[in-house]
Amino acid sequence: MAQEETQREKTIHRVFVWGIWLKAFDGVVEILGGVALLFNGALARVAHTLILNELVEDPHDLIATHLQHALPALLAQSGWFASLYLFTHGAIKLFLVQGLLRDKLWAYPTAIVVFFAFIAYQLYRYSYTHSVFLLILTVFDLVVIWLTWHEYRYFKKYHAFAQ
Repeated sequence: MAQEETQREKTIHRVFVWGIWLKAFDGVVEILGGVALLFNGALARVAHTLILNELVEDPHDLIATHLQHALPALLAQSGWFASLYLFTHGAIKLFLVQGLLRDKLWAYPTAIVVFFAFIAYQLYRYSYTHSVFLLILTVFDLVVIWLTWHEYRYFKKYHAFAQ
């Protein structure tokens, strides 16, 4: 029975580490996206060129035609706030991830609180956008929160026992 529990804990820990690495990847993508939004004029030109090349090949390309119409509105809405939001959101995630991966005790409850705050904002944004992506991200965040809480309890129990 103890061996089964140990194996279960190892599996949960592996899933936790993978989830945290996915959070790190997401943080890096957000930072890069925030930086890219600062240069949205250059980004718009590159995207416009790519879309036009695709439309030359196939004038009825479903994705390219939708992007051609959506891109100006998307880039017009992006600005300093979106750039700052993405950059800080990503930086906070990376900061928490490094704390979690280094087993810093403060990082566990901090990450749980911050990830719940991110979820609250995602649900707020969902009420306007109805984006399925936000729901998927929220479910992923809930799983990571549960894993972090589990690891935190296990970490405290193990370290209290070891001392």
